[in-house]
Amino acid sequence: MTEAKQNSPAKDWLEAELADTLDEDYELEMSEPALSLEIAKIYKNAHPPSMDRQQYFRDLITLQSELIKLQSWVAYTKKKLVVVFEGRDSAGKGGVIKRITQRLNPRICRVVALPAPTEREKSQWYFQRYVPHLPAGGEIVLFDRSWYNRSGVERVMGFAEPDQVEEFFRDVPEFERMLVRSGITLVKYWFSITDEEQQMRFQMRIHDPMKQWKLSPMDLQSRVRWEQYTKAKEETFARTNIPEAPWFIVEGNDKKRARLNCIDHLLKQMPYEEVPHEEITLPERVFNPEYERQVLPRELYVPEKY
Repeated sequence: MTEAKQNSPAKDWLEAELADTLDEDYELEMSEPALSLEIAKIYKNAHPPSMDRQQYFRDLITLQSELIKLQSWVAYTKKKLVVVFEGRDSAGKGGVIKRITQRLNPRICRVVALPAPTEREKSQWYFQRYVPHLPAGGEIVLFDRSWYNRSGVERVMGFAEPDQVEEFFRDVPEFERMLVRSGITLVKYWFSITDEEQQMRFQMRIHDPMKQWKLSPMDLQSRVRWEQYTKAKEETFARTNIPEAPWFIVEGNDKKRARLNCIDHLLKQMPYEEVPHEEITLPERVFNPEYERQVLPRELYVPEKY
């Protein structure tokens, strides 16, 4: 982030947005059900002090304002951007995706998180189910897990045969080169955390009723098969780290820093700049003196309970 961007004229807007964001964050903390105090205490003791909360949100909002500029540039220039998020379960992929999309237009930037393939999809060319989700000109697509399921969870869990995995490794470099030749910018992130950190985050989810939904049977098996996933990751890097679409590793033990580092890095991958905008003005309301607003039945309204 350049000094010029840091000292933009939007400082007053930034301060107001920071206050609102902090309020939302405090509200979220207060509304969550009480965790096991012991688990929370262990987690706090196991982590060195992270970033100051206000500084984190200040940096995050500044980066998000740059993401808005990136979005405008992509839409204006009809560029196509694909970002792949892979990595360990609970490593923070969902958290950074949420912060990237938080202030963007969902018509321009969308998230793709595909469910398990159907029987019909299993009989297709492996990459076929992903192709319809690729961006058209002026769009950004974030894959919350991607075709790399084949070299990761499908391989480790036995959902793919060894010859299918080998075929994937032969095909994926050329598939990604085809995407790049078609005009897509492809950025691939791998979120990495330590064995101990993953175990701690899983324990936090188990003891938090509002986060238990994040734990699938596949997630729990990732603890049992930690070393198998490590070997799968190492081979994936060795065979798919191509110049046209290299891998970038995000250290995820510190969630706040991981989010900021990833967004900052993503912004640096695109040569975006300010684009022309039409000045927005609020038009005058048309007033008809003969119009009378009808009184609607009370039962149509949501009850005012709060």
